[in-house]
Amino acid sequence: MSYFHRIADNHLEERLEAFGAVLIEGPKWCGKTTTAEQISKSVIRMQDPDMQEEYAVTAASKPSLLLIGDTPRLIDEWQDAPVLWDAVRTMVDKRQTPGQFILTGSNAVDKSKIHHSGTGRISRMKMLPMSLWESGESNGKISLIELFNDQQLDIDGITSEMKIEDLIYAACRGGWPAFVNMKSDRAKLLIARNYVDTICRDDISRVDGVHREERITRAILRSYARNISTLAKNTSLLADVTASGEVSLVMSTFEDYVTSLKRLFVIDNIEAWCPSVRSKTAIRSGLKRAFADPSIAVAALNLTPQALMTQLKTFGFIFEQMCARDLRAYTPDFGSHLSYYRDRYGLEADFVLHLADGRYALIECKLGSREIEEGAEHLLELKRLIQEHNKKEKQVPLREPDLLIILTGGNMAYTRNDGVKIIPLACLKD
Repeated sequence: MSYFHRIADNHLEERLEAFGAVLIEGPKWCGKTTTAEQISKSVIRMQDPDMQEEYAVTAASKPSLLLIGDTPRLIDEWQDAPVLWDAVRTMVDKRQTPGQFILTGSNAVDKSKIHHSGTGRISRMKMLPMSLWESGESNGKISLIELFNDQQLDIDGITSEMKIEDLIYAACRGGWPAFVNMKSDRAKLLIARNYVDTICRDDISRVDGVHREERITRAILRSYARNISTLAKNTSLLADVTASGEVSLVMSTFEDYVTSLKRLFVIDNIEAWCPSVRSKTAIRSGLKRAFADPSIAVAALNLTPQALMTQLKTFGFIFEQMCARDLRAYTPDFGSHLSYYRDRYGLEADFVLHLADGRYALIECKLGSREIEEGAEHLLELKRLIQEHNKKEKQVPLREPDLLIILTGGNMAYTRNDGVKIIPLACLKD
């Protein structure tokens, strides 16, 4: 079977050089275990049906026995025995050697079952489904990190081979590594649908042992999908879920389901960036609704590539989700994160990409060329507001954006005269 290089590969090696153990978190089927296997020297799979009961008994009586093996030792789905966290931390302290263990898991663990945070011993690392660069569809001719390091980098005339139809298919299929070894395009589209089915039927209840209904989970995912890339409030989402009368739900139960979907890394909302460049009351600070992969929204809404060909407005929101996934994948280091800016006056930046060293980019996602001018106006106005703020605020000035970027579904990259960089998503890499 083929293994496609993942951006996480190098980051995992770096963390193993610095820490005794690394925890790889992320949605199921995104490639955590396969990536860990590339570097691990021994493996224990906690969900192996032949050994699951034996492992559970051993973990309950003497968990250190499960840690014996060549290092780095991979402990897959370690959350089935949360006691292993403290066992790993203790063993790391005992051995005083980096690169001992790799833990993988597709749902967050109840912190009450863990006695020590693992700070300084266990490094947390998040993985997502494959970006377009990792799946071999982006040509990677424009490096995001190189752009940050050299803002005068010449990108003019660089072109993408992906058409809108290709982007639509890639979004519907998603970045699930299982598709790599499939030949049929139709078969590849089934992965995301099966993922959603599994979440709704089984995983939503297994995450903490509390039974939750499949139809309610599906209704919530559909509502989220209808509101992706928006700032819809929980009250609006709940009203949408219950509008048909087929589902009866109170807010506390709705929030419980959403929390479980977050623990499964299905929902991956984006927080607001709130610089005080205008009145504090003007800044929108709600969560921007998002999934870990755009294909989750497509599957939840039961859409197809053919249907989206005639619904480009809908695909615009899904395209933004694909941009979010890829931007996160390209900046997985410590301290990097994604936020958004929006105020009640209509000024926005779809994303603010923050690097760990304080540099950041203001980014708009525009599927077509007709929207580029409006996107550029937003980015330039926001930069101007920051400059105006700094003229008044001398003691604590805001850093000006290092890059102004519009990610597009178009074919050609270029830098405008005002400095805004127009970049096809399918030209980007880390």
